[in-house]
Amino acid sequence: MRHLNTPSLALGRQALQDAMVRLGWPASTIFEAELCLYELLVNAWRHGATPAPVVQILAMTRNTLRVSVSDESPLFPGLHAPSVLAESGRGLQLVEGLTTRWGVDPREHGKSIWFELDGAQ
Repeated sequence: MRHLNTPSLALGRQALQDAMVRLGWPASTIFEAELCLYELLVNAWRHGATPAPVVQILAMTRNTLRVSVSDESPLFPGLHAPSVLAESGRGLQLVEGLTTRWGVDPREHGKSIWFELDGAQ
């Protein structure tokens, strides 16, 4: 398990990439996981009022990876259908489409939004 407490997209991406390469995940899945991590980090900054969200990368099993981003807001996100012309609001749809499962867990101060991937070779 790896914990990061940084506002850096680059450090979060590199830690995720390193973990997934070590576990034998294909490059295409690593890229998709990086997109999902970016989305959760941006949401934590934008909606969670958290300048340095905590990123957790956990290999649940050799074939299942969980990535979570914790912020300080108690408000849970939700999927919604943005208008066709909206410039934002599709991020969680992206996460839902690219991951095996995702969810939100309450914390004492805020929440953790997570996604899981199944299927490393």
